[in-house]
Amino acid sequence: MTNDDPFLWLEEVEGEAALAWVREQNARSLAGLEADPRYARFEADALAIVNASDRIPYASFRGDRLANFWQDLAHVRGLWRTTSLASYRSPEPEWRPLLDLDALSAMEGRNWVFHGAHWLEPEYRRCLVSLSDGGKDASEQREFDIASASFVAGGFALSEGKQSAVWVDTDALIVGRDWGPGTLTASGYPFILKRVRRGTPLEAAETLFSGTADDVSVGASVLRAVGGRVDGILISRQVNFFEAERYLLLESGPMRLALPLRSSIRGYVAGQLIVSLEEEWRVPSGAVHPAGALLSLSLAALQAGAGTTAPVPIYTPGQRESVEGVATTRDRLLATIYRNVQGSAVVFRFDGAEWHAEPLPLPQHASVHLMSASDQDEQAFVDVSGYLTPSTLYLADAAAGTAQPVKSSPPRFDASRCTVEQFEAASKDGTSVPYFIVRPTELAFDGNAPTLLYGYGGFQVSMTPSYSGVIGKLWLERGGVYVVANIRGGGEFGPEWHKAALKRDRQRSYDDFIAVAEDLSRRRITSPRRLGIMGGSNGGLLMGVMLTQRPDLFRAVVIQVPLLDMLRYHTLLAGASWMAEYGDPDKPEEGEFLRHLSPYHNLRPGLAYPEPFFVTSTKDDRVHPGHARKMAAKMAAMGVPFLYYENIDGGHSAAANLRERARRNALEFTYLTQKLMD
Repeated sequence: MTNDDPFLWLEEVEGEAALAWVREQNARSLAGLEADPRYARFEADALAIVNASDRIPYASFRGDRLANFWQDLAHVRGLWRTTSLASYRSPEPEWRPLLDLDALSAMEGRNWVFHGAHWLEPEYRRCLVSLSDGGKDASEQREFDIASASFVAGGFALSEGKQSAVWVDTDALIVGRDWGPGTLTASGYPFILKRVRRGTPLEAAETLFSGTADDVSVGASVLRAVGGRVDGILISRQVNFFEAERYLLLESGPMRLALPLRSSIRGYVAGQLIVSLEEEWRVPSGAVHPAGALLSLSLAALQAGAGTTAPVPIYTPGQRESVEGVATTRDRLLATIYRNVQGSAVVFRFDGAEWHAEPLPLPQHASVHLMSASDQDEQAFVDVSGYLTPSTLYLADAAAGTAQPVKSSPPRFDASRCTVEQFEAASKDGTSVPYFIVRPTELAFDGNAPTLLYGYGGFQVSMTPSYSGVIGKLWLERGGVYVVANIRGGGEFGPEWHKAALKRDRQRSYDDFIAVAEDLSRRRITSPRRLGIMGGSNGGLLMGVMLTQRPDLFRAVVIQVPLLDMLRYHTLLAGASWMAEYGDPDKPEEGEFLRHLSPYHNLRPGLAYPEPFFVTSTKDDRVHPGHARKMAAKMAAMGVPFLYYENIDGGHSAAANLRERARRNALEFTYLTQKLMD
């Protein structure tokens, strides 16, 4: 199907010829963008925003302390640190450094990117630190001692790989990793879980569970009661991106739970396993629980009853509602409920038979995100923001039903002359598609406003209102309009909104985006001459489809870390894990519709295309940089102009640190300014 591809050599990520091509394209594109006198100002403004010392130091509850990872001009790669809650609530917290990534990188000659830490409960004295060289998804894990703020000599150490590890107790881990030939899935993830004991080599690890090479991945989590007691070990066998089998690891071996394949485990509290549904579930009693519902099941009953028990309803979303975030404190459950893409937070208490709900008092008409929750008391951090409203971090008391602001970010741009509106556009099949528009209050409505339209539309990911100082400073403050489309494929209205654009129905997502773009012109907000679009990853695929299906609608297209070759995507890096979203190119009926939408295969000679800007990363080991490389090379062969920037580091974000992020932002907005404002 694709063996006639003349640009396959660009798929060799670090091949000499491929990297020479990358450097040539980088030099050509950067010369034009960085020579623009506005670029230096944009980069300085973006760097000042992302490195601002007065931004919120978001922290996570870790026993009797809070942990934070901080990056700024003095700590480019970052500083991992802790403080007490009392100190954190003060204007100037006293931080205790744990790990300086810049110093570690210099000492070891590596470009370390911090990928977080998995702590051992309930003492929170030891953890496994994940370190990625250059920002790849693959990382190595090392045991770290909090008291001495140092790595543990002779402690647990797992070499680089796409892997998972969870603590069972002080001397044992459950690990999924590359155990040797034939132990990774086609997507490059582990499917064999083993118990690794302290002081024993990996070769002696005891196998606990095996999936198959056709799965996406297999992982484990430990269910702990108050005080850290292990109540159970849960194993998730991800048979595809959206479907998973769940098992409880009993002394007799794994016992499969009678849960729908399309469901997610969202937490464990009060002896209840918290489950959200991505498909309808008809239980043996005859009760029907709809897709999107939040339920709980008794863990003790599951362990005693051969894997099945009656679910207890927690919350069932109504029309145009969704349950977004879920978190657990010591005894309570918190959830964020979105209604028409605007958030709220609710506390749920279990009385042994049913759940009781109480809303948290938070600002309305905003995004609400659960940032962290304590497992030792009823406190949680909740972040609230909007397109024009900087983030405020609230400390919630789930038992008292209160929420008090504890940290806030100052404005990063002048929003006094802007307004936010929500509209709907009618898609090709008549579906109403909502979108947010942030515009100058005194907009002329003459079709000439430079407008940036952002979209994603996949994997049940919701695009909720959020504050971006960089977009505000580099775009809105200069008179630009910013639009976010809540197209199908996302999760804004629950699983059915996502399901509506799966596989052969993918075109609906693209039709939705086109409808929003056309509606902007219909309302005289902008016109194709002044309209640009942006998206990354799955959103990068969306951008590629817009470029090839409706080049007449747009003047600028920013294509970030994209999928573009939809006939080979499943053979590249983690691509095989996404076939439940897109389809299998090797099946004739699915390969046919994938060829129809694949941007790489739908470039046509003789058509007038807007000059796109490709942004990707050599170190992205999730979405292969070959997608962007090959698309650009094909355009070059056709004589179609484009700009291209590939960060040699950076991972899937195309930026390994804040400095690289500021540079990428400055490049993108220089391009958008040239295309849409000049």
